[in-house]
Amino acid sequence: MTRHRPPTGFALPDRRTATEFWVVRHGESTWNAGGRYQGQTDVPLSHVGILQASSLAERLTGQHFDAVYSSDLARAFQTAEIVAERLSGRPPVQPDPGLREIDVGELSGLVLADIEARHPEYLRDLRADPWRTRRPGGESMEDLFVRSGAAFERLRARHPGGRVLVFTHGGVVRVAVGLALGGVPNNAWARLSVTNTSITRILLGENSGTLLGFNDDAHLENLIEATEADDVLGQAP
Repeated sequence: MTRHRPPTGFALPDRRTATEFWVVRHGESTWNAGGRYQGQTDVPLSHVGILQASSLAERLTGQHFDAVYSSDLARAFQTAEIVAERLSGRPPVQPDPGLREIDVGELSGLVLADIEARHPEYLRDLRADPWRTRRPGGESMEDLFVRSGAAFERLRARHPGGRVLVFTHGGVVRVAVGLALGGVPNNAWARLSVTNTSITRILLGENSGTLLGFNDDAHLENLIEATEADDVLGQAP
C-alpha cells in the first residue's frame, strides 16, 4: 500500500504524539425541532434526536477511545451517554463547559422572525462581519474559537498519541475544523454544513493539524430528519 505523503513543504502531525479527535454534534433538540435559538440554554433531545444518537451508537458499537468528553449541556451530554454505553469498556462521559455552544445571549428562545423584528442591527452587523459580530449579550464566532480552541488544546495535551471522542455543538465543530486547518478563510466557516450526530475527525499536534473527515452522517441514511442549521449562522436552527 502506498503511504500518503503531504505536499512538499508541509508536515503532518506525528501520530505518536498528536491526538485524534472524533468530534460529534449532538442529536436534534426540542428547540432545534421548533426553530428556536438555544445557544447555552439547556434544552433536551427531541424524540428524533434520541433516534439519531441511537443510530450513531449502533455505528460505533465496540469502538475504543482513550476518553470521552462532552459539553455539559443536556443535548450533548445525553447524546454522549447513549453512545458511550455501546463503546468498548463503556468509558465515562466527562463534562467540559469549554465545549459549550456559542452564547447567543438575548437571542435564546427566539425564532428567526423574532430576531428580524427585535434585532435588525445585529443581523446587519452579522452580514457585514460574521466572524467578529457578537450576539446581543453573547459571543461572537471569534470568541467561540478562542474559548473552545483552548478546550481542545487542554484535551490534546492530556491525551498525546490517543484517540478522543468529543460531543459538542455545530459552532464548536467548525472551530475544530479551523484548528485542523490552521485557520479558516473569511466566511468559509459559514459554508460548513454540520448535521446532527455527524462525525468530524481531526488530528492535532502541538503546532500542526489536519482534517481527516468532515460531517460524516452515513448512520442517518434511514432516518427522516438530520437537522443542519444551528445557532451560529443567523438562520433558523
